[in-house]
Amino acid sequence: MAQLAQLDFLEIVGPDGNVVSSAQWPARFGYPEPAVSASSQDPFLKREELPDGGATLGLFAVRAIKSAEPAVRLIGGKRLDRSFLAGLPAAPGMTIGLYAEDSSKDSSGSAFDSASYYQASGSVPSALRYAPLIETARKTGQQHSAILYLTARREDSVNVTAIPLKGNSGAVLAVLTVAISRAGLVAARQHIRAIAYAVASGGILLAIVFSLWITARVSNPIEQLARAAEDVASGNWDVRVPERGRDEVTVLARSFNHMTGELSAQRERLVQSERVAAWRELARRLAHELKNPLFPLQLTVENLVRARALPAEEFNEVFDESTRTLGMEIANLKAIIGRFSDFSKMPKPQIEPIDARAVVERVRSLYEATADPGLVFQTEISSEAMPLSADPELLHRALSNLVLNAMDAMPGGGTLTLAARPLEHHIEIRVSDTGEGLTPEECARLFTPYYTTKEHGTGLGLAVVQSVIADHGGTITVESSPAQGATFIITLPRAQA
Repeated sequence: MAQLAQLDFLEIVGPDGNVVSSAQWPARFGYPEPAVSASSQDPFLKREELPDGGATLGLFAVRAIKSAEPAVRLIGGKRLDRSFLAGLPAAPGMTIGLYAEDSSKDSSGSAFDSASYYQASGSVPSALRYAPLIETARKTGQQHSAILYLTARREDSVNVTAIPLKGNSGAVLAVLTVAISRAGLVAARQHIRAIAYAVASGGILLAIVFSLWITARVSNPIEQLARAAEDVASGNWDVRVPERGRDEVTVLARSFNHMTGELSAQRERLVQSERVAAWRELARRLAHELKNPLFPLQLTVENLVRARALPAEEFNEVFDESTRTLGMEIANLKAIIGRFSDFSKMPKPQIEPIDARAVVERVRSLYEATADPGLVFQTEISSEAMPLSADPELLHRALSNLVLNAMDAMPGGGTLTLAARPLEHHIEIRVSDTGEGLTPEECARLFTPYYTTKEHGTGLGLAVVQSVIADHGGTITVESSPAQGATFIITLPRAQA
């Protein structure tokens, strides 16, 4: 019966569960067979004992003989060996292996045995490479996959899936491995990579050719436009770019030329409007400043006219008082006209090498001697050289204006500090006072022409200072808050050695 069914194992088991006949071990007649107690009809794995004392792994199934009373069962199985693996359908490039240890060993804790791992063709080359994956499947009882590199060549790598084979008790009896060669995949990748390199090289060459063409047709005109835009930004609004062809770049160039032409025309109109506005503001300020002394002059003249009818002594008294008033108001008119004249004709700086220490010391010595007793002068001047390329007279005038403003801010006395120190690329000069200080709004408008915080002033002094500092390539700022005094900070470029 076993030969007819092509079975390696076949046993007839009676109703009492004992073996009636066994093809693989005839002497087992009357021995109990525990496998028939399973109610499931599914195939199962178990180790079958052999007459020589060994055991082998097999795939078994239990079937009952129909119409047999009492019940008689058949247990048939196939040996899991190389011939069994050879009968499994395998795709090209696929290799099936089986790891099944001898029953005499403790499979749960024993080390990997290369002799227990075989394929249909025999032993497995590089069997130790499979050991970690097989051991993981044995210990966890779960299917695992990994890529194994059998040699140093990528073409010899395989994608292996380890499938644990369990018995009815749930213990792992063997591990089936399915290895698929990655040689075709590696070769395909290399082929694709070679094609990609070729395509990339061709693309780079085409990109170079195309970029040269773009440079000749597009980039050069755009660069001309960019340079022209930089010229316009620097103040040359009369620049023009050539107009060639009928493409979009030419349209852009034509629009740019039209824009610069409109800008030039608008600049001329704006300059003319600013000139008119400046003269109007100057005339308004001059009229306002001249009106104040003219009214006392008018009253004085009228007093003189009325004083003609008075006695000689009284007339002389009125005449003397009137002449003094006329003299003071005329001097005031001269001062006003002089300040406006100075502001309108600021001289161009006569640059020469100077030391900032000398300029600060000159201003200090000039005004310290004439200061009120309650005013204290302090100097904080660095001992290092502070070379400047500047006009000493204009710089002296600017510092003098700041010192005078600081003295006016402290009518009841205080401390005026003159400081100078060298920075990395600049020279910093500070003029500080301990007066009433300024509000943020006043600080924002302080350097605006004709703006003043004094009751009597033209608002041109700090504007002149800012103009002088700007002509020397420097900046001036103010730091102040109410009741905290004010500090004017001048920063000038340091002269190169």
